[in-house]
Amino acid sequence: MFVPKSVEAQYEQARADDLRVLVVGAGIAGVTAAQLFRRGGRRPVLIERAHDASAAGYMLALMPMVDGAIDDLGVRDRYRASSVSFDRYAVHGHTGRMLREDSMAEVIASYGDYRGIARGSLLDVLSAGGCPVTFDSTVTALQENPGGVEVGITTDGVTQQLDFDLVVIADGIGSTTRELVPAYRPAAITDTKWGGWVVWSPGDDDTDLGEEVWGDGFFIGMYPVAGQLGIFLGGPRADTAVGPGPFVEWIRGKLATVNPRIARALTAVARAADPYYWPLTDCRAPAWTTDRTVLLGDAAAGFLPTAGVGAGMAMESAWVLARMLRHGDTSRLPVLLRNFELGQRPRVEAAQDNSRLLATLMFHRSRSLAWAREFAMRFVSVERALRPIQRLLQEQPDPDLLVGEAVGAT
Repeated sequence: MFVPKSVEAQYEQARADDLRVLVVGAGIAGVTAAQLFRRGGRRPVLIERAHDASAAGYMLALMPMVDGAIDDLGVRDRYRASSVSFDRYAVHGHTGRMLREDSMAEVIASYGDYRGIARGSLLDVLSAGGCPVTFDSTVTALQENPGGVEVGITTDGVTQQLDFDLVVIADGIGSTTRELVPAYRPAAITDTKWGGWVVWSPGDDDTDLGEEVWGDGFFIGMYPVAGQLGIFLGGPRADTAVGPGPFVEWIRGKLATVNPRIARALTAVARAADPYYWPLTDCRAPAWTTDRTVLLGDAAAGFLPTAGVGAGMAMESAWVLARMLRHGDTSRLPVLLRNFELGQRPRVEAAQDNSRLLATLMFHRSRSLAWAREFAMRFVSVERALRPIQRLLQEQPDPDLLVGEAVGAT
């Protein structure tokens, strides 16, 4: 659980560490990194721009690349109790007719767990045992020098200057801290021009089944988590601008086949009082590291949700970084950070490329293209679609090797 704590109180402990670390952002990447640092004996300062921990949540499907972080944090049992096994995947065409159902267990299970979990539940798992954090705090100045980083942190309108050895920037796809890094170059943004609403509905008996409807001008995703079903309903932003109710009615007029789960999903969106709207964009930073700063998670590479791998890659990157800094000689911090980027960035961007490719297949307005896509899907299984992700699971990162290469380079 999150434990609200002042910046001053956190810094008083951090300043005695061999590596004074500031983690910016208490999302999945930031909390994973901060808790792994703490597990390794350090006491990083963790800050979050939100006023509290009640930010909008959504559903996540986590592949086995998270297993290293889960195990190093010692939260495996809690993780399994808070999530459900994601074993089957079904896709429906633009009329609602089911096109195919594939076994996710056959694709993923040989590498480890593949589980569905709510974002809030995952943060509870990661912060088990207590996670000190200062809310309503942002980085407003950042000056890097050979001996460290002077950081201006503003909390509740009051700014103070503090010195750190390392700043981990994990404040999301719209990171403002990223813009303060020396020699900053803007992240490249991919905008699908689609977006949609995220809502929850009661769970059902198919707790291991994720379903999607690939429509012509709309998309419906239904993903089980513990006790609930996460719903995403989207389309081109120009069309969803009418609001969830009218958009749902438009979709109902297009569907010839509506199974009970699809019907419940549409009703849940139409009846939601104030559903969270998710613009479907991603970003790719041209560089992740300097001598004293590192981008992590969505601040480095923000994902589209189409491959269900963004949160997993964020956790993997946090684990690789924490492992390298736990076992490496921190006097070589600049080269350790460079080797972290050289080792991890190609993996993350390969996964991001896969999610972008799936987006080009999933997000169509044309009925003729929808028919062509559905014909092709007779021959393309989920195993084939996720083959690049399988390769990443087969070739797990080795933080110790990256540390060794960093030592050899100095």
